[in-house]
Amino acid sequence: MILNFPKDIKFSNYYKKFNLLSVFLIILSLLVLFFKGLNLGVDFKGGTLIEIRSENSNVSIGEIRQSFMKMNLGDVNVKKFGKENDYLVKFEVKKSNDDNFIQSINNKLSSDLGSEINFRRVENVGPKVSGELLKSGLLAISLSLAAMLLYIWIRFEWQFSVGAITALLHDVIITVGIFSILSYEINLSIVAAILTIVGYSMNDTVVIYDRIRENLKKFSKISIADISNKSTNETLSRTLITSVTTLLALFSIYFFGGEILKGFSFAMIIGVIVGTYSSIFVAAPVLKYTKVTQKTVLKEEN
Repeated sequence: MILNFPKDIKFSNYYKKFNLLSVFLIILSLLVLFFKGLNLGVDFKGGTLIEIRSENSNVSIGEIRQSFMKMNLGDVNVKKFGKENDYLVKFEVKKSNDDNFIQSINNKLSSDLGSEINFRRVENVGPKVSGELLKSGLLAISLSLAAMLLYIWIRFEWQFSVGAITALLHDVIITVGIFSILSYEINLSIVAAILTIVGYSMNDTVVIYDRIRENLKKFSKISIADISNKSTNETLSRTLITSVTTLLALFSIYFFGGEILKGFSFAMIIGVIVGTYSSIFVAAPVLKYTKVTQKTVLKEEN
């Protein structure tokens, strides 16, 4: 089956409206990040993570939480994980001279709940390690953005690099802002997702920019707004088909991949949607605002 997409959509007519929407979303995301912050996971905050399985199917999340609260382990978070009787428990690290710290927790938990509790996985991250991981994560994102800027600057003119970085910052800020609003946990897999989003969004932007550059050389009497419309329409089928097929895979991972992959797949879903949007309504308008012309392209080549 051949999909036929419209070839004469006037994207430039919607630039201002969508740009105002983008500015609103970015400001909202920054405000939420400033006042609410991020729900940092054990990877970054330090703590203990335990995956447990109860032999009694009647045990509730509330009972498990109450039992852990009695042990004075700091903030405790309990949620369903995997199968019906599986739970994921996270709490702050507390110094203890007890060599059998985890075993004592298991014994108290089993006693309180009146059921045998199996600890299937235990992870401990100290505050020093978590701090280093946070710095490394931020450094990885910053370096990736810098590398993308350098590539676009060499590959295209400076106006294109400004547009590409604007779109990337737009995607990252809004994605992280959504995670803050929904209080989704930020861990190393989310950092990996953000880095993947950066690459995906850049690839999408480069495809449109490449076509704009080609059309600028062909049509000297057409405005940059019309060139952007023409180029976006010419690459629209490729952009949408790539995004939709990627989203189908990501939704499958989100619904059937288990709890461990939910955060990663959710970040990727948001990133693909926002990245596709920004390539059309953020990256392209920057060229119009910076008044790119055929002379600009030919001058840079010479």
